[in-house]
Amino acid sequence: MPTYGGNVLALAGGVGGAKLALGLTRLLSPEQLTIVVNTGDDETFHGLHVSPDLDTMLYTLSGISNPETGWGLAGESFNALEMLARYGADTWFNLGDRDLATHIRRTQLLGEGATLSQVTSELCNRLGVAHSIVPMSDDPVRTFLETDSGNLSMQEYFVKLRSEPSVRSVAYRGWEDATPSTEFDRALAEATLLVLCPSNPLLSTGPILALPGVRRRVANREGCLRIAVSPIVGGEAVRGPAAKIMTELGHEATCIGVARMYADFCDIMVIDEQDAGLASAIGGLGLRAVIAPTVMNSEADKVALAKLILEM
Repeated sequence: MPTYGGNVLALAGGVGGAKLALGLTRLLSPEQLTIVVNTGDDETFHGLHVSPDLDTMLYTLSGISNPETGWGLAGESFNALEMLARYGADTWFNLGDRDLATHIRRTQLLGEGATLSQVTSELCNRLGVAHSIVPMSDDPVRTFLETDSGNLSMQEYFVKLRSEPSVRSVAYRGWEDATPSTEFDRALAEATLLVLCPSNPLLSTGPILALPGVRRRVANREGCLRIAVSPIVGGEAVRGPAAKIMTELGHEATCIGVARMYADFCDIMVIDEQDAGLASAIGGLGLRAVIAPTVMNSEADKVALAKLILEM
């Protein structure tokens, strides 16, 4: 196990982000690591506040996530959803029975006046997660995509329409009036290493970096090494629609395209062995390219990639 004496801030969203975050938790103490998670995907279903990326992180780090999908809970049942369908409710967004308990409790605590940060901390404590999982903001920010099928929320695009519409633009509604959560603000000030997990740069890390002042602070942060892991491998997203959306919005759907999005503040881009031939082009953008296995299929893979990052 490497010895790392500094403070690590990881920015994450989705399954890829949760995988690397798990690896980092195996190597860092809770005092050393803060995981800031995208909340642009948050949505209200059946009157309940659902935070998909926060829940993916929560379930992954607590060891109860579905290993086949990477999201949701292992051994889940859907009796409540089936009954809702009988009542005529729209049930295109899958919510399992135990998953519903998370959203019920979150909504209850929010209704009692707690912030999303406070609620997330409470849920982590109850599930035995020692490392800090922090929402990017306690203010509402919602990702919307303008498509050839209309203006869609993230969940409508990704789940209901299975990422099929062509995307014309991406917007983070509410970002101008939002502020980083208190723990995010603290971690950003104290970090000696910032890790951008292999998450969608437009839909996952994009909303985090769009918060007022965050991108500038990351770019100007002295004494902090900034490392990104590309979510694009061999011209394809490891998971999700990142490559498709990048292409539709005029970005190159390779690790080079990702590097261009981060080039104004990033020091190192970790790319997969399949993309070794693109390392020099990334170097031309002013980033150092590090070649490593980045597809994390096992816990050993997750720990190995985290270890490599910390050893830099």
